[in-house]
Amino acid sequence: MNGNNTVEPEFNNLTIDELKEKLQTSEKGLSSEEATKRLSQYGPNSLNEHKQHPIVKFLRSFWGPIPWMIEIAAILSAVIHHWEDFWIISTLLVLNAVVGFWQEHKADNAIELLKKKLALKSRVIRDGKWQEIPAGQLVPGDIIRLRLGDVVPADAKLTKGDYLQLDESSLTGESLPVEKKSSDMAYSGAVVKQGEMNGIVTATGMNTFFGKTAKLVQEAKTTSHFQRAVIKIGNYLIVFAFVLVSLIFIVSLFRGESMLHFIQFALVLMVAAIPAAMPAVLSVTMAVGASALARKEAIVSRLASIEEMAGMDILCSDKTGTITKNELTLAEVVPFDKFTGNDVLVLGTLASSEEDHDPIDSAIIEHTLADETNKNTLNELEVTDFKPFDPVIKHTESTVKEGSSTFQVAKGAPQAILSLMKHPEKVEEQVNNQVEAFAEKGYRALGVARTDKRGNWTYAGMIPLYDPPREDSAETIKTAQEMGVEVKMITGDHTAIAKETASMVGLKTNIKGVDAIMQKSDRVALKEIEESNGFAQVFPEHKYHIVEILQNNDHIVGMTGDGVNDAPALKKADVGIAVAGATDAAKSAASIVLTKPGLSVIIDAIKESRKIFQRMNNYSIYRIAETIRVLLFITLSIIAFNFYPVSALMIVLLALLNDAPIMTIAVDNVKYSRTPDKWNMRTTLGIATFLGLIGVLFTFGMLFIGKEMLHLSNAVLQPFIYLKLSVAGQLTVFMARTKGHFWSVKPSKALLLAIISTQIVATLITVNGFLMPAMGWKLAALIWGYALLELVITDALKVQMLKVLDHSNVRFRNYKHWGRRSR
Repeated sequence: MNGNNTVEPEFNNLTIDELKEKLQTSEKGLSSEEATKRLSQYGPNSLNEHKQHPIVKFLRSFWGPIPWMIEIAAILSAVIHHWEDFWIISTLLVLNAVVGFWQEHKADNAIELLKKKLALKSRVIRDGKWQEIPAGQLVPGDIIRLRLGDVVPADAKLTKGDYLQLDESSLTGESLPVEKKSSDMAYSGAVVKQGEMNGIVTATGMNTFFGKTAKLVQEAKTTSHFQRAVIKIGNYLIVFAFVLVSLIFIVSLFRGESMLHFIQFALVLMVAAIPAAMPAVLSVTMAVGASALARKEAIVSRLASIEEMAGMDILCSDKTGTITKNELTLAEVVPFDKFTGNDVLVLGTLASSEEDHDPIDSAIIEHTLADETNKNTLNELEVTDFKPFDPVIKHTESTVKEGSSTFQVAKGAPQAILSLMKHPEKVEEQVNNQVEAFAEKGYRALGVARTDKRGNWTYAGMIPLYDPPREDSAETIKTAQEMGVEVKMITGDHTAIAKETASMVGLKTNIKGVDAIMQKSDRVALKEIEESNGFAQVFPEHKYHIVEILQNNDHIVGMTGDGVNDAPALKKADVGIAVAGATDAAKSAASIVLTKPGLSVIIDAIKESRKIFQRMNNYSIYRIAETIRVLLFITLSIIAFNFYPVSALMIVLLALLNDAPIMTIAVDNVKYSRTPDKWNMRTTLGIATFLGLIGVLFTFGMLFIGKEMLHLSNAVLQPFIYLKLSVAGQLTVFMARTKGHFWSVKPSKALLLAIISTQIVATLITVNGFLMPAMGWKLAALIWGYALLELVITDALKVQMLKVLDHSNVRFRNYKHWGRRSR
């Protein structure tokens, strides 16, 4: 036996006798001593997992451009003993960290739930006796017993017994049960639907087919566009702030000002520059959106996936259980000779057993009993003997009593039923042609026959079976396509079945096999994937590969699924969607879990996510514009006039009164776009910078009025400028939230109330002189009138600027594929 800690893959290809010799086992099983030795060699029959300590996860929230800015500001506060500022800034820092940690805590636990999928107990021969042990203690070489209802606990080569019918749909995507005989492999995670057999364990834990799927889930890592957008915006503001601080430092040196004075001002600039509330505001916006999605039967487990769904341009949909019902249904029955369709159904029902819960038998019985005529016919017949499906003769058989006479019926593989005929050549061509016709549509065919009075078999007809699409699949796919989302079917089923399903739901039938992309260069594979409408006969690693190639070429990819086999691709995709009834593994790997059957809820989720994206983008434009406006104005005021237009306290008030209420943007009224939304940093930074620069010009105009025309003292000029920055800053929200004029989309009551109430507070503070010199109502009225005029003029300029940005041929290279390298 090999001394490695992994089982050799070729074990699966050995004969039973060769495998016994290789694993040094027999039909008497292993001894307890040998099993213990192998357990230490191969490890437990469970899935490995690397867990990061919660403290490390929490500390990671303090690492990154925006946390660094806040930390520097806090340190500067401590250096100059501004302890009030220190505690305010530190609170902001910790709040950010807590929000980030909570999101990490809610991250999916795919591996943990995959572990639970393993069978808890297993029947095994140890020391020559059958006993039940925890499945986690199984080792290669163990002899196990598999029975109806069991979840296969480890990969095993089947040995003794007639046959097994295994449901491998959650592993391979195959919609029909798979028949297994001696020498075939039973894979961990499959469910026994019929039969009873022994097997030799060939692989356990992470070395099983199921375990390799878990490895792919564990390896699937992705950084969201939302995270990259926040980092990109943070970097932009950091560079901007440091350039301005450097300018002030140079000016301070030339003017001979004290370094303490410079540090104090640097602190003011840093506080003004830090988008401290940005991560929290964007997270709250997504959390509110997640609550809205939950009301529409879509549970969000990873907040960033909401933003990803808004930009999703390709949806890779699993077929079985997602586009289809994962229920066998009868297509139109084809009767032969003198028989009718109902005759074939009745005979098929007589050759079926309701007690066995066989999916094929259940489908036939249900379809037959839906017709009252068939019920009456069956009431006059009595099954006196039933022989279940035999994998050797490949059919079921019943003896039926009709009055005083009896006859036999059989149902099974078309060729097997044909072999019962005395003169098969009479119907052979008809049977073969019909089998081919069904195969072209992806149907599975069953033959039905009965004996006549002389005991000769007569071919009654054929029953086609298929997995039908959900009622809403075609409409959902059509709507998704109209919204700019291309739908591709990715399935483990055969190509013919995939093509037939595609035609039934309105997809084109350019369905390819995985050979079209495997062992090909990424460029060739991408072309094949983009041109196809889907892929058939795929395995988990193929789905993962398809998603990865699309992501590496600027596509934002969604993946729907319901089985264990979908888990790796669900986790790797930008948006993993587990449909209703999905396995725990699929739900855990997904970032959005649907609780309502079908795909229609995905359309609601796309619309809602695009609204959420608009809100996040609007806030980002506002925050960048405000930072530029305040920082640049303060810097230029000091350089040009050697005058501090606002105090450190006013900056803090500005941050508190303007940032806190802006969280109501999370419930603002917006219109969703008809095409996928993506972070366009050229437009976002471009329009934000434009609004910020226009704001600087208007603020200098206000400074000129106050200083040169009204001859205000510096003591009064500071609250005068503070109120202008505060009121005009909040009015910037109305410009940032629309692509048209600010009145084109009505703001929500919550946002409007928040802006009005905070600016009333700001006005009362300056008018009555709370924490600063009083300036009176006349100056306040002047500022409000000036700010409203600024709103109208700037908004008109904004609309024209957006037209330039949207149609410009200019490309910022840094932002063309921004963030993709981090995948």
